[in-house]
Amino acid sequence: MSAPVLVVDDDPMVREALSQTLELEEIDVIAAASFVEAKHHIVAGFGGVILSDMRMPGRDGFHVLDYARGVDAELPVILLTGEGDIPMAVKAMTQGAFGFLEKPCAPAELLAVLGRAQTARAMALENRRLKAQLETGDAAARWLFGTSERADSLRQEVRRVARIGAEVLVTGAPGTGISKVAEVIHLCSPQSKGPFGKHTAAGMDVARFETTLGDASGGSLFLDEIQAMPMQTQFALMSAMERGGHPRLIFGSAARLDQAVEAGHLHADLFYRLDGLQLRIPSLAERPEDIPVLFRHYVAQAAEQAGVTAPEVTPDVLSGLMAREWPGNARALMSVAMRFALGLPGEESRGGELGLAEQMAQVERTLLIEALRKHEGRAVAVSDALKLSRRTLYDKLEKYGLRPEEFR
Repeated sequence: MSAPVLVVDDDPMVREALSQTLELEEIDVIAAASFVEAKHHIVAGFGGVILSDMRMPGRDGFHVLDYARGVDAELPVILLTGEGDIPMAVKAMTQGAFGFLEKPCAPAELLAVLGRAQTARAMALENRRLKAQLETGDAAARWLFGTSERADSLRQEVRRVARIGAEVLVTGAPGTGISKVAEVIHLCSPQSKGPFGKHTAAGMDVARFETTLGDASGGSLFLDEIQAMPMQTQFALMSAMERGGHPRLIFGSAARLDQAVEAGHLHADLFYRLDGLQLRIPSLAERPEDIPVLFRHYVAQAAEQAGVTAPEVTPDVLSGLMAREWPGNARALMSVAMRFALGLPGEESRGGELGLAEQMAQVERTLLIEALRKHEGRAVAVSDALKLSRRTLYDKLEKYGLRPEEFR
């Protein structure tokens, strides 16, 4: 729990005791002796929660609650009450207080309530951020989620290739969302007002290809699994590309196209033309820090579609998700989120069955793999990037069975 807590209490001894309890748990504390002192911190963008005494001279806890709800209705306020204040506390709950605690309260009880409030606040702010993206951002910001550098680079690359207008090849591991990225390229392009045709190239004959080409006129045509297009249709495609006057062409593949050329499934001329402008989608293993953002979005989306209330996504759930390697990428994460939203048993908390050491080891292995991929197996660059000595790096690589040469 790292979100700050605004502690409002006129009693200096109580205020100091509460602050020490929270600071021992590495929680940032903002201490205020009155509403006047606390007021400047109660703003709509405040990322923490408020813990206020109910009885204070002048402006009491009810005033703190009313003011906070007026600033931000989703800002959690927890009230501290004395023995005779229980009826007042119940009244405060009806007026929107997140909870109340009777003084003196045990540290475990205090931390438990604060933890729930902090989680609720974090989710409210995240949902607010995503909603703002949907309402004001461009298509790349609206539909390509993530806060990592790789996610930001992907959005920038999508915008760049969308403006160019030439045919583009979208690649990535299975489940990374190739067709979704292709559609976002279309939505960011000058052809966004036109139709978006989306078809698999596997088994597509010449007649069907020409029909889809005409249907997408003035817009974009996305052909997935291009390596599986019949050779005769590939010749028709190359002829159309030479003639020009066709819709914007976007291709997709999760396969190694150079191997498809060697196997005789993909024409070499087509491969070299597609290889000129290629956009690769990073896997979840390369950006594990995006897993919480993506999972919360998928849970909210699934809950809305099912007409149910989205369940709380706890830190234990997120740690379990981040401890996994996700070979199925975003598609697999979406499936787990759907089951979680519907209350069905799933694997979202598998990491929670492991001890802290096991979870940390899985996260460490994921970070090592990401660094090896980024630096193409160059151990010196990896040790510098991770700030590890060479010996420590090689010990860890041996521990997790990782070989740098496999990433070159």
